[in-house]
Amino acid sequence: MPPERNLDDLRRHAADFEARTGFTYTVLEPDRDEVIGCVYIYPDREDPSVVSVSSWVRADRAHLDAPLHRAVSDWLTGHWPLRDFRYAPR
Repeated sequence: MPPERNLDDLRRHAADFEARTGFTYTVLEPDRDEVIGCVYIYPDREDPSVVSVSSWVRADRAHLDAPLHRAVSDWLTGHWPLRDFRYAPR
């Protein structure tokens, strides 16, 4: 992604976060500031009453995809006031 498009994307995510209409989180390597993935929490496009969650990890950290999914699912279930969320199983 070209740097200017990436900056526009970051600004949009920051605006969504500030407006509380969507939440994007960077996933960092434990004990370092190295970005290894991302988590997105937004209203579902088909049913805005449901939250849609997606995430990715870098290919060289693919073994962390399932643990990230479990950690995010547990976090959302235990600490977010959500009635329902959709997060594709791993």
